[in-house]
Amino acid sequence: MTRARKSVGRITVVGAGPGDPGLLTRRAVEAVAAADHVVYDRSVPEVLLTAVLAEAGEQLERSPAEGAPGDIAKVLLSAARSGLSAVRLVAGDPYGHDSVVKEIQAISRTNVPFEVVPGVSHASAVSSYAGMPPGPVRTEVDADDVVNLDFDAVAAALGKGPQSSLALTVDAGSLAQVRDGLLAAGVDGAMPVAVTGDGTGETQYTTSSTVDSFVEAALGFGGPVVLTLGSGVPQRDKLGWWENRPLYGWKVLVPRTKEQAGAMSARLRVYGAIPCEVPTIAVEPPRTPAQMERAIKGLVDGRYAWIVFTSTNAVRAVWEKFAEHGLDARHFGGVKIACIGDATAEAVRAFGIQPELVPSGEQSSDGLLADFAPYDDILDPVGRVLLPRADIATETLAAGLTERGWEVDDVTAYRTVRAAPPPAEIRDAIKSGGFDAVLFTSSSTVRNLVGIAGKPHTRTVVACIGPKTAETAVEFGLRVDVQPEHASILDEVEALAAYAVELKEKLAQMPPKQRRGSKVQGPTALRFR
Repeated sequence: MTRARKSVGRITVVGAGPGDPGLLTRRAVEAVAAADHVVYDRSVPEVLLTAVLAEAGEQLERSPAEGAPGDIAKVLLSAARSGLSAVRLVAGDPYGHDSVVKEIQAISRTNVPFEVVPGVSHASAVSSYAGMPPGPVRTEVDADDVVNLDFDAVAAALGKGPQSSLALTVDAGSLAQVRDGLLAAGVDGAMPVAVTGDGTGETQYTTSSTVDSFVEAALGFGGPVVLTLGSGVPQRDKLGWWENRPLYGWKVLVPRTKEQAGAMSARLRVYGAIPCEVPTIAVEPPRTPAQMERAIKGLVDGRYAWIVFTSTNAVRAVWEKFAEHGLDARHFGGVKIACIGDATAEAVRAFGIQPELVPSGEQSSDGLLADFAPYDDILDPVGRVLLPRADIATETLAAGLTERGWEVDDVTAYRTVRAAPPPAEIRDAIKSGGFDAVLFTSSSTVRNLVGIAGKPHTRTVVACIGPKTAETAVEFGLRVDVQPEHASILDEVEALAAYAVELKEKLAQMPPKQRRGSKVQGPTALRFR
């Protein structure tokens, strides 16, 4: 009788890149998603580690890499020999670290299958994000141990011609050793150097100096930093795109639930902002469900010519009711759908239905009414409109449809109530100017934020999605700085970014003494450099 062999897992050494989760390769994400056990470097940035592990299953075991390369290899081999899929997660590229190479060598001496997934080099990515392109002769080094760094080889690499460049990752605490080593190896003390901290992160910051003075210029930096030396450094002022995005470093308050804030927060990050999502509204079912029950029956029975959605919450409320009764999109039959704006229309499309009407102009009740045809008893055999919405919605839309000859069933689809107050540190930041901007997307977000957390500081830039929201903000004593031409989430973010650019241009035209005492509102005045 042949005894069944115990299955052997495999080991995958994964390069996680420099820190920006967007630089993870597809293969890296797939490897972690299939992993049973992940051993990670403590140097992997927290935001990156969170993003990577979010791809894995709930049963994933995780542990930090501790000990010598041989010790770490033993942990991985033990997991693989138990039939598990083990992943070794390292910052940057695996072969950029001597210690990781030794781990791979130890694994290769066994019969356990393994693979190495390359990652974006830390030194290369950070210098690129900082706007310093490589010259024709480019050397990249991720130094695990400055003591063993071959400074003569570094000096030789920099001496290969005027277009030579070097990108070197070291710990900020080792900068003085690096300077001394470079000078001792004969590197010109006047050679330009840039030091970049928190590379590819939300607070990346680069300072330029020379080999003689970069240690003093980088005071306050911590953790791994990238030194870029040589031909690419002078181009930083023109090509440094990451730190020059319009909203770079702005802390922006987004008073919406996490489910609703996704598109806005993603767009803010594109422009370099750091969004902070604070729910101000909790959505609850109506106190009496009878109205909605009748409305759903009416939709199925052909009682309505139109259903008008004024929010994504209303779309969700109707589809939840459909699901309760075992209905789907087919049961809308000949009912036409109107949506107050693009975000609401996208929510409808997500259920497989294309809306017939979205405002061509202003995305508001007035904008929708401008495009909504009057009732015609010859063209419209059914003259009734279903308007499912929040309990606190204004009467503008219902009144306007009635004026156009339609019968309107104005139904409470959901209730909006104030969310619980945010943590004390968030409330303090709101009132003390800790947020550079706040983006209001409805009148209720204004009322509820002030109610649960207090009024934003006068230094905070206030953006409102449309005129009704702006009116409410003014009623609460807020100064409205930004309002887009079209009432949409993406247009509101675009308008805030344009406002930031205008502020920066105004400050750039001021003499240095005036900048320091400038009354210009906004965070650019505080961080202008």
